[in-house]
Amino acid sequence: MGDHTRIAVAPAVQLGGSLFTPEQLMKIGRVAEPDAMIEMTNFRQIYIEIAENDMRTIEEELQQSGLEVYPAGFVSKSLIACQFCRGAEEAGLDTARALNEVIAGIETPAPLKIGYAGCALGTSEPLLKDIGVVKMRDTFDIYVGGDPKGIKPKFASKLMTGLSANQLIPVVSALIYFYKEHAKPKEKFSKFVDRISLEELRQAAA
Repeated sequence: MGDHTRIAVAPAVQLGGSLFTPEQLMKIGRVAEPDAMIEMTNFRQIYIEIAENDMRTIEEELQQSGLEVYPAGFVSKSLIACQFCRGAEEAGLDTARALNEVIAGIETPAPLKIGYAGCALGTSEPLLKDIGVVKMRDTFDIYVGGDPKGIKPKFASKLMTGLSANQLIPVVSALIYFYKEHAKPKEKFSKFVDRISLEELRQAAA
């Protein structure tokens, strides 16, 4: 018997939210180990256990079916996006896709969740994520330090406002890498924000 590993699988960022086709779900079932448990996470990824020797082939099969494949564990998760109910252009679908392509799968001191909302309704709950992005008409606001866990959940604090689409991705990337370089081992992002301060984060992202 060979070694096994876990991978994270997610649908593409798209209109309608986190949508799988029946064919994609059947593909996930076929590539998983026969006795593997398939986990639906609270950050909209599916964790599946596969044979490590077959990892590259399985990743290619999943990607060919339109799925995205990422590392599991202590990494930045794929973008937790809204349903883009205001339409692709107004809600910033292309920007969300570009952001996801850059930020997903980066090794981090603790799992990192990044939310995206295409309007102020915030149906993806960006203020309960480690980093939240909210589109406000033609610009974007960034929030940091949200934490939904425990009996005293914490809303994220506004870090920056009025960013253009071109500014957004470099700023979020800078926040992730600043956290990666300066956090303590296994330090949650919300605790890191409390320890570092918002002003220092603003300087790091500028």
